[in-house]
Amino acid sequence: MGVGRSYSVALLGLNGYIVEVEADIGQTLPNFVILGLPDASLNEAKERIRSAAQNSGIPLSRRKITANLIPASLPKRGSGFDLAITMAVLRAAGDIRSTEGTVFISELGLDGRLRPVRGILPAVMAAVQAGHHEIVVAQSNVAEAELVPGAVVRGYKTLARLAFDFGADPQDLALDYDPADGEVTGDQDVGAAVVPDLCDVSGQGDARRALEVAAAGAHHVLLCGPPGAGKTMLAERLPGLLPDLGDREAMEVTAIHSLSAVHVDSVRLLRRPPFENPHHSATAAAIIGGGSGLPRPGAASRAHRGVLFLDEAPEYERRVLDALRQPLESGELVIHRSAGTAAYPARFQLVLAANPCPCGKATGKGVDCTCTPVMRRRYFGRMSGPLLDRVDIQLQVERVSLADFGQSGTEEDTATVAGRVHAARSRQRERLGSFGMETNSQVPGRVLRGELRLPSATTKILDTSLERGILTARGYDRVLRLAWTLADLGHRDQPHSDDIGQALGLRQAVAAA
Repeated sequence: MGVGRSYSVALLGLNGYIVEVEADIGQTLPNFVILGLPDASLNEAKERIRSAAQNSGIPLSRRKITANLIPASLPKRGSGFDLAITMAVLRAAGDIRSTEGTVFISELGLDGRLRPVRGILPAVMAAVQAGHHEIVVAQSNVAEAELVPGAVVRGYKTLARLAFDFGADPQDLALDYDPADGEVTGDQDVGAAVVPDLCDVSGQGDARRALEVAAAGAHHVLLCGPPGAGKTMLAERLPGLLPDLGDREAMEVTAIHSLSAVHVDSVRLLRRPPFENPHHSATAAAIIGGGSGLPRPGAASRAHRGVLFLDEAPEYERRVLDALRQPLESGELVIHRSAGTAAYPARFQLVLAANPCPCGKATGKGVDCTCTPVMRRRYFGRMSGPLLDRVDIQLQVERVSLADFGQSGTEEDTATVAGRVHAARSRQRERLGSFGMETNSQVPGRVLRGELRLPSATTKILDTSLERGILTARGYDRVLRLAWTLADLGHRDQPHSDDIGQALGLRQAVAAA
């Protein structure tokens, strides 16, 4: 007997690190020790492994077993190390042949079955990047693991079958036991989500146009209006206007959802932009990410490359809203906790919806409002100025009139508008490709005032607004980005003064109202 070795992966956020698992069988009294900063769930692996091995026909040694997870300074958490520890111990006992180079990622059941775990996609990506291409996972995780190019994935249902393939004596193994009857595997078709169509929205021509502009340039939006005006319907239809995710973006989004999936055996490669709509009572940890131990992704990260919709935005805690300011600028969330630091991508489109006042009747249309001016200012003031300054489009959504209902069914559908959005994004990629950017919302001020500088006659109205303090420097740049998007939708090489005026109107609509 000697030291047995195998490999697994530790995840810190979306970053994975190869963990070498060493196992040694000593000559002292029976004991099982796991070293290398294991958390509580990993420490419990000792009893899972003993029972799984016993019920698979390959009981562990009765002597002292020491498992060491290297590097020892890296925190290890979760049940995904069960299989790697088991294989290292069996190798140390001489029950199986060498496991060198193979990465094992799976939880073990007491009866010896391999159970799926979260985060398979980023874990396999990290393994392949580190040069480990041979991956063993639970059968239910195979479809997700095979999404990674270069990975040679082997899926198993039971520890007994895995041990047999690695050279264990078949006479003792429980090879006739198949616990997977009725098991939901990774190949099950879960169906496609129905995308709401834009033609369902009656009237609201200005809002529909603003939504198209937002989709074309990946701009953030604030919709302010009375209850029932259609703010939520509009927000829910924004993802349908966005183009499909490319290969790299799809892998990023799927990796995040793999970490936070409820059903860990049904993760698919996500080609459509995600849509997250947390309740206004959600905590900062639920939206930004966090929790005990190593932080997990929140709604903002799950909305990466898609839409984060905050309905009744003034009802959210102000600190939660202000915490979004960092990802709106950087496209990334870095969360620090005592157990470690995790970085998650969070480049989403933010859509805020708000009533004009607590009672929602302050529309100026002759409807009685019971709120005092102080109540209205306090209510809308829950969204801080620095946050709103980062929102490109700020639109007043009016009530739908009877005439709008009469024209129902004549509005453009999602496919038609999405076609124009796709064409506008193609123009942006062609223009911005040399800068390493894809959409107008990503263009920094130095480029807008440098290589993409517009004539002073075109930006005159914008310059005046800046001088009078109507716009901040950040707001100035965001109006320019909107103007470029309007020009792209109009198939123009650069914005005209009319585009600047329209962009300024889109940004100041709520303030003016």
